Amino acid sequence: MNVKTVLILLILALATIFALVCVLLTRGRAPSTCQHQPPEQEDADDGQSLVFADLTPEEMAQVVRYLQGNLGVQLVEASRAKPSDNCIASVDVQVPTKAEVLRFLDGGGARPPREALAVLYFGNQPDPNVTEYVVGPLPTPVYHRDVTVQKYGGKVPYHRRPVTGKEYVDINTLIQQELRKAPRFLAACCESDGTDLAVLTTAPRGFKSGDRATWFVLFHNVAGTGYYLSPVGLEVLVDHGDLHVSRWQLCRVFYNGQYFASTGDLEGAFVANLLEVVRIEKPQAEAVLGSMRPRRPPGSPGPLQYEPQGPRYSIRNNRVTFQGWSFAFGMNPNSGPRLFDIRYRGERIVYELSLQEALALYGSNCPGGMSTRYLDGSFGIGRFAYELVRGLDCPYTATYVDRHYLAELETPKTNQNSLCIFEHDAALPLRRHFSDSPSLYYGGLQKNTLVVRTISTLINYDYIWDFMFHGSGAVEVRVHATGYISSSFLHGQGTNYGNRVGPHTLGTMHLHHIHYKVDLDVNGQLNSLETQDMEYELVKDPWSTQNTIERPYLRRERLEREDEAAFPLNTPLPRYLSFASPKTNKWGHPRSYRIQIVSFAGEHLPTSSSMERSISWGRYQLAVTRRKEEEPTSTSIYNQNDPWTPTVTFADFINNETITNEDLVAWISVGFLHVPHAEDVPNTVTVGNGVGFFLRPYNYFDEDPSVDSPDSVYFSSEQDAGACGTNPLACLPPIACAPHLPTFRYGGFLNL
Repeated sequence: MNVKTVLILLILALATIFALVCVLLTRGRAPSTCQHQPPEQEDADDGQSLVFADLTPEEMAQVVRYLQGNLGVQLVEASRAKPSDNCIASVDVQVPTKAEVLRFLDGGGARPPREALAVLYFGNQPDPNVTEYVVGPLPTPVYHRDVTVQKYGGKVPYHRRPVTGKEYVDINTLIQQELRKAPRFLAACCESDGTDLAVLTTAPRGFKSGDRATWFVLFHNVAGTGYYLSPVGLEVLVDHGDLHVSRWQLCRVFYNGQYFASTGDLEGAFVANLLEVVRIEKPQAEAVLGSMRPRRPPGSPGPLQYEPQGPRYSIRNNRVTFQGWSFAFGMNPNSGPRLFDIRYRGERIVYELSLQEALALYGSNCPGGMSTRYLDGSFGIGRFAYELVRGLDCPYTATYVDRHYLAELETPKTNQNSLCIFEHDAALPLRRHFSDSPSLYYGGLQKNTLVVRTISTLINYDYIWDFMFHGSGAVEVRVHATGYISSSFLHGQGTNYGNRVGPHTLGTMHLHHIHYKVDLDVNGQLNSLETQDMEYELVKDPWSTQNTIERPYLRRERLEREDEAAFPLNTPLPRYLSFASPKTNKWGHPRSYRIQIVSFAGEHLPTSSSMERSISWGRYQLAVTRRKEEEPTSTSIYNQNDPWTPTVTFADFINNETITNEDLVAWISVGFLHVPHAEDVPNTVTVGNGVGFFLRPYNYFDEDPSVDSPDSVYFSSEQDAGACGTNPLACLPPIACAPHLPTFRYGGFLNL
């Protein structure tokens, strides 16, 4: 062996020793940070999705400047405006017509002009009214046109306008003035002078069109906890319909089952010992009913979900792509989250999927509770979607997105991190099979879902809105209700309307009904509605004719007209109901998407009610109508304060037009009856309080599209399941990397 060979062997030996030392030294160290791969770019749309995009703060500001300079009237900022002033109530994007958008997206047409929809309150006019303008083109507006009559068939009366924050402030000032007229009563009943009591609005506001008189319920207000569980038994009715605040008046008082004309009369009855007073001690922060403060020190952290190589989805502007899925997302400040142009494998499945309304209808033996029918869109489902808490509201490593809005101000506001997007491991197989004969193998696919989530806080309730995209080509829409229950003061036969949940607190029964618009375009715009269900037929047994057998068979039907496709709430729905294309799959069946509803709705308001037409969408668990530009939404923000003459009446959409090979819309209602109970304190839990629906492919494909997923697992008895080349689950690194966790920050209290 020559010297050269010896030197080479020596160098190799030293290199081997060095490598072994490195391995030994790295053992026991903290895991490395995960290497993030770049997000997937499935197909570039060159900014086409921006045709649906919410307005930027800069665009909102431009619209405000244009309106201030071109309307020829004095505008007062809504946060300071009296009812007798003119003001800009809100500015949102005006989405172009569907025909314009499809010419642009699919036909190579020009990009539609970008426009805004501005809502103005004109109180300083001989005929006060609400007017809506389309303003454009953005980013530099040069025109505006009044679309109020075009949209609603006439002017919108001024009394229908939503209540502004300034109006609530002025109402509270009036209530405080009136409470000072009953000092001895307040001291005796509530250990209060009135200034530390919280005031909760109800709605609607009267009994007929033109009324603007609201019951307000008073509660003990304890810092750091929800006041909604601490009613003091006092409620007041305020008439605030006059344009002049000085003419508003408190016109009725309720306490512990009795009604009075004024707080002075209430005080007089107390002094004369004609009033039964329930003395309620002012609760202390550490013992108040409904406190959410932790009762135990933090324990060890729970499981943490993260992406070992970074997100497998991509977000560009308002567009998301994920394993064959793509869609545009946005947020209407009134009606909340909305998605457009939902595609799977490049084919459009849904043109628009949007929340329309959330109704909460209460029962009670107190005036505020018994008259409450909140239509949350008029308060602002999107506007009150605040910042999400990382690691609790959404996974810690989710992508968080800011949303902007302009409402009751002349400058835009930002709800930072108020929408989240993440891939979710459901810890459940999407599909699987273990074969024990004749061959031995295992095949399966984990259920990973892309989730888009936002959460709206509407006074006491928090609604969690989810839109989920599955590897099977299905879309899932889900809402969970949590937050505080609303309550009434417990008196008389109160438990006919709920359960006692505190010393003087009645958890009042109510229903949650939610409405969605689903503009399905299954293999094109022209679709029909098909149903399938089962029946039994009694037949002679073919191989033993002296016997009979009950054989299930499939009953298929194509619904021809809108009246047939309007399914009343809480009546049997065909088990299979699909939007069908004229085109077929490989096996000769119409390419279709099935609507599958999961709901436990309460009873709809009787149609004899004077305000029922304002929520007539709630008559139907599903209604399918021909799509029309003049029927963009099932309700209006103006329905809340004038439900007796609704600005938009959904029932009028259903007029028995043909629905065969037409552009169709499915209007879906989901909900549940909630009878509060002890376990709703401090908060209602999400468990069992979730409803929604699925859009599932039904013969749309030739086979389950998830067979193409790179996450699939298969191995047989003849293979080594622990071999990396056979089973990707065997390829997980022996030392897991540590996810890069952003520093926890929260600014949700800074922008209220």
